[in-house]
Amino acid sequence: MIVINFLKILRYLLIIVIVSSSISGCKKIDWDGEFEPDGKKRARKNVQEGKGFGTGGLFKRNKGGNFEFASSNELWRASLDTLDFMSFSNVDYSGGLIITDWYSESENNQSIKITVRFLSNEIRADGIKVSLHQRICGSNNSCSIKEVRSSLNEEIKDKILRKAALYKEIKDENDPDKNYKNEDGEIEWCGDGRTIC
Repeated sequence: MIVINFLKILRYLLIIVIVSSSISGCKKIDWDGEFEPDGKKRARKNVQEGKGFGTGGLFKRNKGGNFEFASSNELWRASLDTLDFMSFSNVDYSGGLIITDWYSESENNQSIKITVRFLSNEIRADGIKVSLHQRICGSNNSCSIKEVRSSLNEEIKDKILRKAALYKEIKDENDPDKNYKNEDGEIEWCGDGRTIC
């Protein structure tokens, strides 16, 4: 008997909480304000104000992290430019992953696939991981795939990092907030000699 009464009380409390939270989430409707009769214009305005249903509305993605646009990320651009001789099977900027398709320079039975994982947006040696997979196919189309550790991994990684550093240097030279050098190419120091002016 006590259990049944407890369940009834719990059910009523749950209903009260749901109703009160839904009422508190409502705001007063401004009936005197301007109303756009054209539904398309009203929908466009709602999306621009972040009231839409997609990525700007209910499913806002800016809470999880701050991702720059892919073309402004030097490490990402350098990776794509370094591997542009290969076709890509998967490129996911938000996931930080580039996977090339199988590549072979000649018509032999060996091909490689390169995977680049981004661990950071910063240009550092531990910011990316490059891995190679080799596929060797036999005469009856039976293939074996294995991960390969060779000097090519480090060569690709080094080329990506060098190119990214070059892109960042060019970007910083064109950015007046990050270019601290005067016309002579020297850094301008403030009075204490420790702060850049």
